[in-house]
Amino acid sequence: MQNSTQAANAWRILFLLFLANLFNFFDRTIPAIIIEPIRMEWSLSDFQIGIIGTAFTIVYAIAGLPLGRMADTGSRSKLMGWGLAAWSGLTAVNGLVGSFWAFLLVRMGIGIGEASYAPAANSLIGDLFPAHRRARAMGIFMLGLPIGLLLAFFTIGAMVKAFDSWRAPFFIAAVPGLVLAVFMFFIKEPKRGAAETVPVSQEKVDRPIRRVLAIPTFLWLVLAGLCFNFATYACNSFLVPMLQRYFLMPLHEAAVATGIMVGVTGLFGLTLGGWIADKIHQRVANGRLLFAAFSLVVSTLTTAWALHAGRIEIGVFVAVFSVGWLFAYTFYTCVYTAIQDVVEPRLRATAMALFFAGLYLLGGGLGPVVVGGLSDYFARTAMAAAGAPQMTEAFKAIGLHDAMYLIPVALFLTMVFLFLASRCFARDAQRMKDGMSAQVEPGIVVATA
Repeated sequence: MQNSTQAANAWRILFLLFLANLFNFFDRTIPAIIIEPIRMEWSLSDFQIGIIGTAFTIVYAIAGLPLGRMADTGSRSKLMGWGLAAWSGLTAVNGLVGSFWAFLLVRMGIGIGEASYAPAANSLIGDLFPAHRRARAMGIFMLGLPIGLLLAFFTIGAMVKAFDSWRAPFFIAAVPGLVLAVFMFFIKEPKRGAAETVPVSQEKVDRPIRRVLAIPTFLWLVLAGLCFNFATYACNSFLVPMLQRYFLMPLHEAAVATGIMVGVTGLFGLTLGGWIADKIHQRVANGRLLFAAFSLVVSTLTTAWALHAGRIEIGVFVAVFSVGWLFAYTFYTCVYTAIQDVVEPRLRATAMALFFAGLYLLGGGLGPVVVGGLSDYFARTAMAAAGAPQMTEAFKAIGLHDAMYLIPVALFLTMVFLFLASRCFARDAQRMKDGMSAQVEPGIVVATA
């Protein structure tokens, strides 16, 4: 019997992957924090602010497809190393630009660099850890998201204040990423499928994209991810300016409050959520996805109430919104591992690239620009209702606050698609195992318990 094994260097590699993921989200978050100074300097509308996030995510999604195939067929460590060096270097360039369009083009370049990372890293984790430990490993890897956000929201406002410039954080953020890129090249990769219970064929797969898209669970999870990323990117793009305008908070305090809501919550949501998801998975085949669906119900209700309550005490808003984001983080540990369970090892980087294409092209790409456009519309509506002759910051505050209602709506749709994915998960997971067993070469005997 061939048991599923864990690579000897699994935890060391996972730590490097976690650090790179941390800098990935740190660098990605900078514009969302310094967006109000940029808006004032270049006289931007909320729709234009949304375009910054949308352009990044569309490029990220498109570039991820060929880069995902490269991760399935070539060296994952080299791909991650060059990608990290590229996005870190361009982050520094972002601090040098002098116009909105130049800023936008550099962000698109950063999107290409970052697109090289997630599919390769997810594929690598699938080969480092056996199935019953992947949710915890994925939880640790995805801790880079909340910690990266946390560090960004807690420090970037202070950097802007210390240097009296919104450009300073871009230069500072580039340095650790360039250093870490060097270490990526020295990662010793395991064989593909090394952590599986049956041998995995190393032959080239025909029609890889079609084979991935033929998995029903995967399609439902793409739709769930699309809605989830719509909510998270809209939130990360506009929560700081919404707190500044609607609750009249200064930049640094608004950034710290946002860090608590979307950063601190992730520390608990990912670690505890990954542990609970693994425990449930051992008892119920589709338990992870049912747990994620339940968590999104809580997220929908709490975020909707926090927005509906209006100008309540800021501490109450932060507490209630934080509960919603705490439960929302279970999405990552449950969904990413579910994809590993229904897609064979040779196709996992391709599957993650397709998954991220849906998330970012139609989810993250639409979230900022739709909320930004709706914010401008509601602001004009508020101005017209008041009979005011010109637009003021007060009307812009109302417009942005009301546009943020799209966040709980998107979280609710995420819940619906997660539940639908849970209904076909067990069948697709078994089909993947049967398919891998059929790939075993003649002469290799695989015993089953």
